[in-house]
Amino acid sequence: MALADSRFVRTIGAPIRWWIRSLPLRVVATTFLASVLVLFLGGLLLMQQAAAGVLASKKQASVGESVAAIDSAQRQLYAAGVTSSNVTSVLTQLAVESEQRGTSTQQYHIVVRGPVSDVRTAGVSDDSVPQALRDQVTRQDRVLITPTLISYTDGQPAVPGFAVGATLLAPGAGRYPIFFLFPLTDQIATLEVLQNAAVTTGLLLTVLLTLIAAMVARQVVSPVRAARRAAERLADGFLDDRMVVKGQDDLARLAISMNHMASELQKQISQLEELSRVQQRFVSDVSHELRTPLTTVRMASEMLYEAREDFDPLAQRSAELLQTELDRFESLLADLLEISRFDAGAAVLNVEEVDLVELTEKVVQDSAALAVRAHTPINLIASGTATAEIDRRRVTRVLRNLVVNAIEHSEGRRIDIFVEADEQAVAVAVRDHGVGFEAAQAKQVFHRFWRADTSRARTVGGSGLGLAISMEDANLHGGWLNAWGRPGQGAQFRLTLPRQEGGILQMSPLPVVPRDLVAVVGQPRVRGRALVEIAESADEPMPEEVP
Repeated sequence: MALADSRFVRTIGAPIRWWIRSLPLRVVATTFLASVLVLFLGGLLLMQQAAAGVLASKKQASVGESVAAIDSAQRQLYAAGVTSSNVTSVLTQLAVESEQRGTSTQQYHIVVRGPVSDVRTAGVSDDSVPQALRDQVTRQDRVLITPTLISYTDGQPAVPGFAVGATLLAPGAGRYPIFFLFPLTDQIATLEVLQNAAVTTGLLLTVLLTLIAAMVARQVVSPVRAARRAAERLADGFLDDRMVVKGQDDLARLAISMNHMASELQKQISQLEELSRVQQRFVSDVSHELRTPLTTVRMASEMLYEAREDFDPLAQRSAELLQTELDRFESLLADLLEISRFDAGAAVLNVEEVDLVELTEKVVQDSAALAVRAHTPINLIASGTATAEIDRRRVTRVLRNLVVNAIEHSEGRRIDIFVEADEQAVAVAVRDHGVGFEAAQAKQVFHRFWRADTSRARTVGGSGLGLAISMEDANLHGGWLNAWGRPGQGAQFRLTLPRQEGGILQMSPLPVVPRDLVAVVGQPRVRGRALVEIAESADEPMPEEVP
């Protein structure tokens, strides 16, 4: 049953996808349906008008022919000397003679109500005369006409027609109703020919209009498709491709505009690439050139720092500040050199099998002094081990950046660190409950030198390159580094790495959105270990230790 449903969905889905994706198909189909509708309505109106005209002409001719035949029959009755004994034979003779006088285009049959029974021409049935017409003719002395169905006694099929009724006056014998039956055989044949001609013409016009629509759609869509292919080639990096310009119409101007856009885009990209190369070369050159004077300044600073006890308090404080700022400067220089290696493609991995839980614990312990100063408790939530083939130095740097940033922005609130693994990947999520950031800034936080709030006083020195370097380290492993944040709700950074070197990630063991904001039905609450416990943080109780 499921297989049949799947086949049905595929069978229905293919035409729908073709309809959605093909503009010429929609144009041709719309033209075809519109042509069929217009031609059908036009043909229907034409046939109605033609039928009305033919029937009106036939009706008028039938009345005229009947009046002439009645006048002739009435004169013959006056001249024949009708008596009650011969009235039937006289009426029969009149009927036969009247029928024979009918023209080739106005053939008709005659039925006369005689004194004993109806007198009629051969083959026609008495039922051909409607009873209503018989009654009206009896009551009214004038010519009447009505539609009827003429039937025959010899087995011929019944045909529509008109029945014309009047009365004949036989001197000395009374009044006798006479009825003329005019078949519409010729008129029906004419309308059938006209209908066949209309249908044939409509089909031919529909085919021709559809072909014309296909040709027009091809002429219009071909340049649009060329523009689409050109845009796709530009998006793929083939900036030298250009569209062929034919003519001077709107489509030709579209091609000219596309070519101009491609030229301008190529120029802008070339300028940006050149600026990027200059910037990267500048950063690399400056970083390397600063190492030599930094080494000299570092040696002099260390000598002053070691001898600071012999200085007066002002000079002693200056030596300490100089040492501190040199440390910050050296950290910035190291970050710039690392960025230069990534830009030059010289960064490589030194892979070994590492337990992410133990590595995270070590990073947190190294940052414990900073967390204590910031009055920020840190809680680790992990189940078992999470081993992976990674570069210990680079992943340590990523985790240190995430933890330090969380401490800096948590504003003294608890930090939760989650470590989980599955068969394909390991993940570490650092969740703080601090200031957070706008959802639109989730990608900007990884830009170089980007800060969420440059006016906010920072307690930890930083170059603005930490998250950018962390992203490069994650990419070098073939992993992901994602950010989530909301103002006032804190932020969460998630690092996902493949367990084997060169593995391809499909999904992460941890969600991007913090679990404390997502209600998971049936999921037990996992308690963690307090790696950094702050006694002063009484506003937020620490989770109990899991045995």
